[in-house]
Amino acid sequence: MITKQDYTYLERCVELTAIALEEGNEPFGSLLVSENGDILFEDYNKISSGDPTKHPEFAIAQFASIHLSELERHHATVYTSGEHCPMCASAHGLAGLGRIVYASSSVQLREWRKEWGQKSSNLKPLAIQDVLVKANVDGPVLELSEQIKSLHLKRRSRE
Repeated sequence: MITKQDYTYLERCVELTAIALEEGNEPFGSLLVSENGDILFEDYNKISSGDPTKHPEFAIAQFASIHLSELERHHATVYTSGEHCPMCASAHGLAGLGRIVYASSSVQLREWRKEWGQKSSNLKPLAIQDVLVKANVDGPVLELSEQIKSLHLKRRSRE
């Protein structure tokens, strides 16, 4: 279930997504939030650097592994504009992070790309639950996924 507080964090993810897009990156943004509601880390996609693994969810897993205890990671929540790809879901699981809340799903992104005549990704389209043995996941959030779709469309129009 998505709470009002979840929605607020997801809105920040949408803002980060727009920043990523403005900097020439794929439109994705994410937050790591403590059990107490403190934003511990935020990032956005930075693949324009030439490194295709510069996903914000991956950066969150790296940050959490270094800076948080196992218990803190377990109780933290990752908020993200788009559902984790298999690489990021694996990093999330290996880091022992807790709940994931996303605005738009991988299924939605695949459908949007298909609608726009784009080729699919080189990664298998796996849901987080298909990658992780145990996953506490909520999403998508339809009102926000429409905003995410428009940012992805804007990215496509620049290519």
